Amino acid sequence: MSSSNVIFKKISKDKSVGVYMGKRDFVDRIDSIEVVDGVILVDPEVLQGKKVFVTLSCTFRYGRDDMDVMGIAFRRDIFISTRQVYPALQDKEQMILTKVQNRILKKLGDNAYPFFFEFPDNLPCSVGLQPSPKDVGKHCAVEFEVKAFSAENQDAKVRKRSTVTLAIRKVQYAPEQDGPAPSVSITRDFVMSDKPLHLEASLDKQTYYHGQPINVRVKINNTSNKNVRNVIISVDQIATVVLYSNDNYVKSVAIEDSGDSVDAGGSLEKVYSLLPLLAHNRERRGIALDGKLKHEDTNLASSSYFKPGVLKEVLGILVSYRIMVKLIIGGMLGSSEVGVELPFQLMHPKPDAVKDSEAEEEMVFEEFKRTYLKGMVEDEEQANVEEEAS
Repeated sequence: MSSSNVIFKKISKDKSVGVYMGKRDFVDRIDSIEVVDGVILVDPEVLQGKKVFVTLSCTFRYGRDDMDVMGIAFRRDIFISTRQVYPALQDKEQMILTKVQNRILKKLGDNAYPFFFEFPDNLPCSVGLQPSPKDVGKHCAVEFEVKAFSAENQDAKVRKRSTVTLAIRKVQYAPEQDGPAPSVSITRDFVMSDKPLHLEASLDKQTYYHGQPINVRVKINNTSNKNVRNVIISVDQIATVVLYSNDNYVKSVAIEDSGDSVDAGGSLEKVYSLLPLLAHNRERRGIALDGKLKHEDTNLASSSYFKPGVLKEVLGILVSYRIMVKLIIGGMLGSSEVGVELPFQLMHPKPDAVKDSEAEEEMVFEEFKRTYLKGMVEDEEQANVEEEAS
């Protein structure tokens, strides 16, 4: 049985315009960003002389659109670009098209028109903060959207029935060349102790993929007269909302409370394994997640990796990770802590390149509606979106 290429499609309620796209994830490789491309299908009889436009937008949102603006809900368009696709301003035969666009155009006929957008190099990737289970409809996120609509002109009032939107994602993969493996050491002197405590911690590489265990090598040489009562290792996610407030959200997304102890004059060398996963953090508010399409699952947010010189203020939400190694030191007047941190990257591996032969596989047009997915129940929010944009 031959495999097939899925083509995402969505048609406006009045059938005047439809969007067809071969993919919904677009990769930022730092030195270059994939072009957003697709095909718009129009019905001239329904349009009755109206024009058709397509827009690519990047938006930062906080709170629901129906909430008051007084510090509760916030929306800012980071980027927006609009193109006219019908009547066509350029002959289709003169345009350089992708293989997928060519095949969609042949399938749909003369009333189909291609579109292209290029991302500027200073846009953030798709990312959002996880709301708590009780925060229905609330979200803080950087989102991307392709919207097609018909109207008399670009600035005219647009009818909901004549509009269709598809959420897309801007994503990054781990760089092919990994950096040096992080390592750190610290020597701590104590009052009433002639000799110090020495702590070393290291990772076996700088970049880890989502779902990979992180092995942390810890070496303790305790020549002091203090006792190490516990060794705690955690994976911390730091999400910084740089667009409007520079708020920091530091969350431990994996933790190993080992219970290991090192007596005065003793030593310990051990490798601890931690696995940061969204599955272990689904109920925690404020965890940063990779951008989510409504009907799909996602994962912990990938580390932010951007071109030098780009202003951080326009990047929306920056995400980084660190390993924290903490020693709990016992004493007569209570316990104290000795700790080190190891920054690292958590990202997706670069997927295998699509073989040229796959470009000739059968295309399958998939309606992008949540209710078409088996076992899914359309909620009120999604119903409103479909009413406006399907």
